Amino acid sequence: MSASGSHSELRLVVLGRTGAGKTSAVRSILGLEDLQQDTEDCWKLRGQAAGRQVVVVSSPDWFGSSSSSDDRRRHISSLIAFSSPGPHAFLLCVPVNQPSDGETQALDVLDKLFGSTAVSCNTIVLFTHMAELEEDEELEEYLVMWRKDLRELVERCGDRYHTLETRRGEAEMEGKAVEELMEKVEQMVKESGVQHFSCPLYQEVEGRLREKQLELVRQRRGEATDFEPEENVTDEDVAQVRDEAEKSIGDLNVDVDRIFPSDSVSSPSPAPSFLWGLWEKLTAWTKWLPRFVRREALLGALVGLFVGGPFGGMVGATVGSVATEVGRRKTQKTK
Repeated sequence: MSASGSHSELRLVVLGRTGAGKTSAVRSILGLEDLQQDTEDCWKLRGQAAGRQVVVVSSPDWFGSSSSSDDRRRHISSLIAFSSPGPHAFLLCVPVNQPSDGETQALDVLDKLFGSTAVSCNTIVLFTHMAELEEDEELEEYLVMWRKDLRELVERCGDRYHTLETRRGEAEMEGKAVEELMEKVEQMVKESGVQHFSCPLYQEVEGRLREKQLELVRQRRGEATDFEPEENVTDEDVAQVRDEAEKSIGDLNVDVDRIFPSDSVSSPSPAPSFLWGLWEKLTAWTKWLPRFVRREALLGALVGLFVGGPFGGMVGATVGSVATEVGRRKTQKTK
């Protein structure tokens, strides 16, 4: 009896903070024009992506400090049940225009919850908010030149990253981006040497799911649940009650207090980090500038603030002016 469904389907777990673009990513993967889902709970969709059968599981932002211990335990339990016997890939949605402190915490949590291989061997960074890059700027160039923090995320994930967002939004290009993502997932699975990711938590849940599936099948037949030979239950019988069994899995005994820092668990609404607040103020200030000088002005402001004092302001202004002039010349050269 196979209780885990088709071996040919790819199971993808989409993770990310609120507003990171998870829903948009799921919509692109499954080729959906619209997608309305409850953002307060985990959910699962089946469909096709680039000719492959896929199961996509998405969950709320339980990595952040605003979730309670009970909410975290419930979300983690549902995520594991919906993606059991184990995902082929974790897709971490990362906005290119925001600090990466939240995503760094997400990888730390995955490491503590599932083990280090969940990050190093089974996670792909999925960059979002690509419209914030300049039209002629490639993602790789942006990461190398400007975002050491994002490069470090990618390095932790085995140097795997991708984006589903195309600059012009053509359906043909979006389809190609999904095809390339599926190829990266399959290549990652091949390199891992196993059929899919697994760990003790997933093994525990899969065992409970199989028992529940057998129980549901026998209940529908009106048969006794005790001493019923498993050979009488077909794969088709089991598959029909899989979703019902997944939804029936209760909260797992996950020690969330060990996984998450005690200060973040005890404080439901902490103040934003200094880096996050600084970034928001600077990006808001530069929005009125012409697009090609925004990042240069932002660079100068960052330098000035971190150096500090009158000298810092002078250095920041100089850096910003030089970078802006380089940007202007680059723009004129490409026209």
